[in-house]
Amino acid sequence: MAPGHQTRASSPSYVPSVKLVAWTLLTGALLVSGALHEARPPQPSTDQALSSPAAPAVAPTAAAAGPAVEPLRPAPPLRLRIPVIGVDAPMSSLDLDASGALLPPPADNPRLVGWYGGGTSPGSVGTAVTTGHVDLPTGGPGVFYGLGSVAKGNTIEIDRADGRTAVFTVDAVEVYDKERFPDDKVYGGSDRAELRVITCGGGYTKSTGYRSNVVVYASLAAVR
Repeated sequence: MAPGHQTRASSPSYVPSVKLVAWTLLTGALLVSGALHEARPPQPSTDQALSSPAAPAVAPTAAAAGPAVEPLRPAPPLRLRIPVIGVDAPMSSLDLDASGALLPPPADNPRLVGWYGGGTSPGSVGTAVTTGHVDLPTGGPGVFYGLGSVAKGNTIEIDRADGRTAVFTVDAVEVYDKERFPDDKVYGGSDRAELRVITCGGGYTKSTGYRSNVVVYASLAAVR
């Protein structure tokens, strides 16, 4: 695991907030810093950023995104697919540990995608958070090893327990240093259905692990 701080609950009745998730991701407590640094995972180009000439400087508004898609009622996600990088993976809810930190997906199942079960479910109104390993300490790629090569306009599909499939279109892909992770930008609330897909990225050293996070921004484009 990458070194990081633990965010703790302030009381037994503590309800985790988006800020808690952001801090856990920021400090690297959630994502594995693995052993594939000799074959660096793909990283997003500046052309894929929200601030690039091909995209607005902030997350797209409903008007900019085209015709509105009616968000779905909350339901647990079951499976996530990103066809362009060959991802077709089961999903599992992530909980908090006793200290109040978000638990990572299990390292013995590198193809599992986690989602923050205490927050928005993918396809519902708000910002849903999903995450997975880029690689493993023992070697070998994780489910999101290729995430940095995803591009604007690519599709992400999430099958849900209600039998519906939420289809998202990628709006941007960015990489952030963990010490300067933009919490509000990544985890800010939304009045439409949005998705964030996050893994480790950037430079790698044995002492620090991966120094950055790759973040995919996507918005609901269709429902099947």
